[in-house]
Amino acid sequence: MQPLSQFTAPFGQRKLSLGMLATQAQARDLAPKAAVDKWKLFRTLCEARSAIGISDRSLVVLNALLTFYPQVELCEANGLIVFPSNAQLSIRAHGMASATLRRHLSALVECGLIIRKDSPNGKRYARKARGEAVGNEEGQGGAGQHAFAQREAFGFNIAPLIARATEFEDLAGAERAARHHLKCLKERVTLLRREVDKLIMLGAEALPGHDWQARYALFRTTIDAVPRSADAEDLEMAIDGLECLQIEISNTLETHVNSQNLSAKESHFERHKQNSKSDIDSDLEPRFRKKQGQTTADETVNHAPAVQLEIKQTALPARQARGDKAGTAATDRQAEKPVPLGLVLKACPDILDYAKGGHGAGIVSWRDLMSAAVLARSILGVSPSAYQDACEVMGQETAAIIIACILQRTAHINSAGGYLRNLTEKARTETFSVWPMLLAQLRANGGHLAVVG
Repeated sequence: MQPLSQFTAPFGQRKLSLGMLATQAQARDLAPKAAVDKWKLFRTLCEARSAIGISDRSLVVLNALLTFYPQVELCEANGLIVFPSNAQLSIRAHGMASATLRRHLSALVECGLIIRKDSPNGKRYARKARGEAVGNEEGQGGAGQHAFAQREAFGFNIAPLIARATEFEDLAGAERAARHHLKCLKERVTLLRREVDKLIMLGAEALPGHDWQARYALFRTTIDAVPRSADAEDLEMAIDGLECLQIEISNTLETHVNSQNLSAKESHFERHKQNSKSDIDSDLEPRFRKKQGQTTADETVNHAPAVQLEIKQTALPARQARGDKAGTAATDRQAEKPVPLGLVLKACPDILDYAKGGHGAGIVSWRDLMSAAVLARSILGVSPSAYQDACEVMGQETAAIIIACILQRTAHINSAGGYLRNLTEKARTETFSVWPMLLAQLRANGGHLAVVG
């Protein structure tokens, strides 16, 4: 760093700040051969202006200053001081008023983009040596062309632009990445909004018995919560809520479709048995003739149901030997004693804060509890995939109960998502029941087990 005595102070009532000293030190440490294209650098500054903290009007003034630099390439060899008068600078700044011009020049100095090099009387000028041309004859200002002219020029030093060129490139790159990320988030919100809207319309037509009005209200609440000038955090929260709603509706419709497919398959199997009865008779006729002699067609038909029963009884142990874990888990869930909704609310009262309409609205149905659990899951930081996995393994009601219990004990759980995944794996291996967790939470709240009966 240069000695403090080599720093320049502003003219008149303008104050000297530590930021100005730092900017001057950075400019004095500039490499002699450092150079940069002034217009490429200006475009970089325009991209990074929000990170730098400079306004677009101040950039207009900087653009006007750069027009007074005669060369396209900024380098120390060509001189780095421009000295236009306020009148000429105002013309190139599209007629900006003098007071506004001075304010934006001060802003450029405060941001460390330029340095004031004031003359003894505060005027901007450059002394010409005999035979040397420093600026044009109209007094518009320019950069000195010789070392002597550079030392005698007073105006604005643009050396910080070269010294901080790499910093500006990094800031512009970060701004471009942020804009791209924001664009992708907006596209994701648009797609999810369209998909959820179509799914709700389909569900209302296919399953009119479900409470689709509540889901549509939750959908509109999520969309309306996004501000007009949304940032990445606002969009991520909206995506989280829409994904949860999409998963819930998709699971409901998928269950309905699977039940229809199962009915169609059963009907197909019944038709298959009826059509194949003649084949079974023809296959069994030689064996009956060999053991019992001549057998009529009526007797053969009478024996066919017994043969089919034997086939069914033989196939049933084979299916049981293979072991349908999903079916077993579903059977166990059906056999387990249902949990009263009142018990859940008594053990986990904090879930009431996430009900539709707030705490005062209350939770009166399992649908209300599941809707509140979807919102609480987002607040707890549980990923949509973890919650969907829990719904598939344990059922939506049980998953909602677990979210309510986690919410009640959030101060004692470090990772809600990891805790839910652990319980899901236990449920997958049939080593988890929601009853012990719920009763333990009820005892922790000072409740009585008599409510279970």
